[in-house]
Amino acid sequence: MKKKKSLTKRQFLLLFLAIVVLLAVVRHLPQHESASVYQVSVVDPAVPHRILSVPNYKKAFPDSQSVQIVAAERWGVRPVQNREDAEKRKKELVYIGESPYWHVDRLSSSIPYLVPRAALLLQDIGQAFYDSLYVKGVPLQQLIVTSVLRSKDDVARLQRHNQNATERSCHLFGTTFDICYNRYHPIERPVRDDTLKWVLSEVLRDKREEGRCYIKYEVKQGCFHMTVR
Repeated sequence: MKKKKSLTKRQFLLLFLAIVVLLAVVRHLPQHESASVYQVSVVDPAVPHRILSVPNYKKAFPDSQSVQIVAAERWGVRPVQNREDAEKRKKELVYIGESPYWHVDRLSSSIPYLVPRAALLLQDIGQAFYDSLYVKGVPLQQLIVTSVLRSKDDVARLQRHNQNATERSCHLFGTTFDICYNRYHPIERPVRDDTLKWVLSEVLRDKREEGRCYIKYEVKQGCFHMTVR
């Protein structure tokens, strides 16, 4: 039997971007009755795809360091010493610096790598967020990832400037990443209110309830801090 060829990263990105363009064109065509399902007002309680958010962010996403570290140590890699060490561990780690679904912030204290299990979680969150925006009639956005894998050297530097930085950071294991909830990367036009945060919270609540991850709502850092399960 001949082996099926898998899509390269470049082919996947080109295919996805073509779909994005096609959807954007469809959204701006004159609306017919068959397309009326997408003419959703987010304030109309009668429509099926309305935005609900979660009742309380802290209560919906309460998973502390003591909970997340157990999963991090179970599913993660042996902590890397520095960036050079991380480069040598590519058989254990997946590069997540490029995706149609998210934009990686400028990283000063982490490296854009995750274990495969966590990379798949991030992929599923990004796709679910994109799909949810589309069916709710909200302009399409990329998520912003603000922190990923940290080396031991990264943690040591953080501890010198931040007393709250822990030596046993979940980020050391490649199982943990932070997604910003107050900034997004527009694909179409920016959305200025809390609509995107509400939609993202719905997506994350579903993933948490599916048993895919632990999540902590971080107020000061402006992010959802999550570890794969």
